[in-house]
Order: sequence, then structure tokens, then C-alpha cells
Amino acid sequence: MSQSTSGPAIGAGAAAALRDGRRPGQGPVPGAASIAVAATPTRDHDAENFPTASLLLARPVRARVMAFYRFVRTADDIADSAALPAAEKLARLDAMERALDDPATPMPEARRLHDLGVGMAEARAMLSAFRQDATQTRYADWAALEDYCRRSADPVGRMLLRLHGDAANEAANAAADGLCTALQVLNHLQDLVPDRDALDRIYLPVAWMALAGGEAAFFDPANAARRRPVLDAALDRVEEALDRAAALPRLLASTRLAFQSTVTIGLARRLLARLRKADPVRGRVALGRADFARAFAAGWTNGPGDAALVAARVGRAGSSFARGMAALKGDRRRALWAVYAFCRAVDDIADGAMPEAEKRRFLDDWRRKLGAPDCALSRELAIARAAHGVPLEECEAMIAGMETDAADRLRLPDEAALDLYCRQVAGSVGAMSVRIFGAPDAHQFGLALGHTFQLTNILRDVDEDALRERVYVPRTLLAAEGIPDGPAREVVAHPRFATICAGLAEQAREGFARAEREIGQYDAKALLPARVMMWGYHRLFQRLLARGWAGVRARPRLTPAEKLRMAVMALGWRA
Repeated sequence: MSQSTSGPAIGAGAAAALRDGRRPGQGPVPGAASIAVAATPTRDHDAENFPTASLLLARPVRARVMAFYRFVRTADDIADSAALPAAEKLARLDAMERALDDPATPMPEARRLHDLGVGMAEARAMLSAFRQDATQTRYADWAALEDYCRRSADPVGRMLLRLHGDAANEAANAAADGLCTALQVLNHLQDLVPDRDALDRIYLPVAWMALAGGEAAFFDPANAARRRPVLDAALDRVEEALDRAAALPRLLASTRLAFQSTVTIGLARRLLARLRKADPVRGRVALGRADFARAFAAGWTNGPGDAALVAARVGRAGSSFARGMAALKGDRRRALWAVYAFCRAVDDIADGAMPEAEKRRFLDDWRRKLGAPDCALSRELAIARAAHGVPLEECEAMIAGMETDAADRLRLPDEAALDLYCRQVAGSVGAMSVRIFGAPDAHQFGLALGHTFQLTNILRDVDEDALRERVYVPRTLLAAEGIPDGPAREVVAHPRFATICAGLAEQAREGFARAEREIGQYDAKALLPARVMMWGYHRLFQRLLARGWAGVRARPRLTPAEKLRMAVMALGWRA
């Protein structure tokens, strides 16, 4: 897919009627005599970050795309001009829209659209976005940014689909919207500094930058440690949009457009990966010729399928307990990967550096995805649920637990609340997993084991969680030890906090012992992944006991030898 980008361009390829200071059919444009718009566009279609009217498209279609591109490029350059005042920009953009109503317009860019019968509705939508660019320099939240992308980028994809006979293909249109939005946000993140310097325009929401200390702090090159989590949270939203776009090449009737879509998605994923590793505030992050060559070489593949994308997510997560998943083969492994990736995705939302209201909106969007899958991960999760009888309620329970984590300040009132939280975020995983393992009769075993694992996680992460202002130890237990509520770091540093940790550790110890007694009641082969993960978690728990709960609480980790042992166990060997 292609799109018009809003970069830090100065000047514009304006229509002749605008160049000589006249609106089509009207008198002089105020100020146009002294503030002219350049006769040459600031960039051509070949200079865009992603393919626009490439030679991949059929010649008749390419002519129509080029006509549309010239019109919106002109409008975009007007909106991005640093020389024109806002009122002048709006006047010129209004003149361009009036030209869309006049088949006899002298404006060549608009006249070409009339002659070819292309892009009128899409051009109007994009003009509304360019008008916004002329007057709005900041965005309050992600929803406002998405609304801008719906008008500044998504119409391009829909026009291309219409030109190729897929206008009525709702799935393709939704996928194209995901791709165009992703491309637009990637361009905004690339151009954070030049957009701000040249146009005083920032597309990353103000509330997100506030988490890095505010706009000035966010753009401070030395503030990378606080900026990186915010950038990563934004890139997570881009990845979700690209996952919605993943099926696009396979939904299209045109082989040529499918090829271009595959190339564009591949380039977007490459740029996403680059932005995850580099800092666009410290220097522009861009693709090179090798990236384009590799993307074009893979163009005929239609891109990776949903299962491959989810497997790649699991691989990037680098979890030690992926070795438990390795005990499964074929469809069962694919299903467990989908469950794991889903849990990781909603956990990343809850832990992401974004405002609480945004987290809750994105988590609620996952509830919708459970009923109407629209991306690679949600489709894979739906397949896993259908194939192995994974209850919808367990997925919803996980989301509910993540809503607890999404709070800016987390405190649990009592032990019942702690038990509920463990049930939601870990019991749900156990209940889903035992069904995928092939042991649905082990439902209660899965719930109990998940509870034990989560207690271990809480004990392991008390200091890390405190940095996020999270305390999972219930207030009733804190009060019983005389620990007042206050800043999380003060709570977990209280001398009596270790006593509570010891009590929770005893619950976890009993949980591990009970799991060891009960696992033999079930199919040993089916529950091999559970045994592998039990072994790894128990090793971590033993290290926690040896380390103790007072003073410096170093986070225990598995050694390479222990990870290797888990891998061997996954092949069927007993520890």
C-alpha cells in the first residue's frame, strides 16, 4: 500500500492557479503575491519511505494513482509549509476542495482527478486532515492520533483497493486501514525531531510524553532511559496495526497489488525493528537499499502467515519457560504459542508506558478481538480456542487481571483480592494450558499451579513492581504488621515486610508440594510441559528462599545449564 506522508517539508508543488496567487475562478489569494508556493513538490513518489505508484502496478492503474498522489502531495506540502501562515494554508486547501467540485477547474492536479474519475472521496478526507495540520500541533491521546490517521492515510489504501476491484471487500479494507495507519505512525516517529523543529508539530500524544517528564524532557537527547519505554509502547501499537494488516496480500484479487502490499508490510516491519533498537530523537532512523532489496525479494510470498508471526513473537519474548512449550508438537504447540503471545500482548499493554485510560481502552479492544478476530494473534487465538475447547471466560479473566495491573497505583485490599488476581492472571493460563496439553480433566490442577506460579512471581518482583507503584501484598497483611500505606518503595522497604513475604512463601511452598503430589494423577505425557515449567519455577523459588526477604533482594534467574536441562526435559527426560 502507499500513502502520503506529513513530513517537515517546506514549500509545495501547488497548482498553477495557486502559484499565480488565484483561487480557481476567484480573485487573488491574500498574501500569495509575497508568499508563493514552490513550483516543484518537496518530494516525488520515488522519494517516499514506502512504495507509492510503483512499477508493480498496472499502467492504467498507475496513472490514476499518480494523479491522486500529485493532488494530495500538493495539499500536504501546503499544510507542511513553514512559510505560509495558517490562514493562508486553509484558504489554499479550501480552494483545492472547491476544485474537486468543478470538472472544468483550471487546477491541473484536480482536473486530472476529474478526467480519470479517481479519488474524489478519498481526496476530500485527506484535505480534512491537512486542514487539521494547518492549525493543530499537538494530540491529546492515541484516539485523536488514530482519527487523524483515518483521514490522512487510510483513504490511500481504500482508493487502491477500489481501483483494483476490492472496494466491497470489508476484510481487505480493514487490513488496509491497519497498514496505512501503521505507516503513518512510523513516519511520525521517524520525524519527531524535524516535525517539531520545522513545524512545531508533534504527533506523539502529550499525555504519553508526560510519562517521560513532559515534552522538553522527552526531546532531551540525554533522557533516553525515560523516553525509550514511551517509544516502545507506541511501537507496540504500530505492531498491532501491522498484525491487522498481515492478511492483506492474501485477501486481494490483484496479484500486482498483493505483491506491493507484501513489500510494503515487509518494509514497515523492518522499520519497526529499527526503531525498537535506535532512538529517533538522537538521529533519524531510516531504511537502506538492502532493506528494500530484501523486501522486494520476498514480495511473491504474500508475507508470513499468522502462525509464523505469532511464533516470531514468542521467540522475541525470550522466556525461559518457552522450553515448556517446546515439549509440545504440531497444532498443540501452535495453540500454546497463541495463548502465550496473547497473555504477553495484554501484559505489555498493562505494563506499557502510556496513560491508564489508554491501557484500559486497548485492553477493552482485546475483548472485542476475542469475539471478532481482526489480527494475526487474535485469529491464532481463536483457532486455538476452537481446536482445544479453551473457554472464552479464561481469556476474559486474563484481560480483567491486566486491568488490575493497568492502575497507576495498585493496592489490593485483602487476601480475597489477591486470590482473585492470581486466579485471573495465572489460573487462567493454567486452565487454558491443560486443555491444550490434552488433559482437560486437570482443570483444578492448572488453576492451583497457576496460583503457585503467580505467588512466586510476586515474591520475585516486589522491588521491580514497587517502581511501578504496585504492591500486591494485601493491605490487611500490611496493616497486621503495622506497615502504613504510602509510596510503594517505602512499603516494601519496611523491616516487617520480610515477615509477610515469608508467609506468602510458605503458601507457595505448600503449592509446589501439592502440585508434585497431584500431577501423577493425570496423563504424564500430556502434562510434560507443566512438569518442565514446574521444575523451572521451583528452582527460582528455591533461590528466593535461599536469598531471603530482607535487605537487597537480587532477582534470581535460571542458569544456562538449568535452561538446557529444561530443554532436555521437554524431550521426555525426567529431572
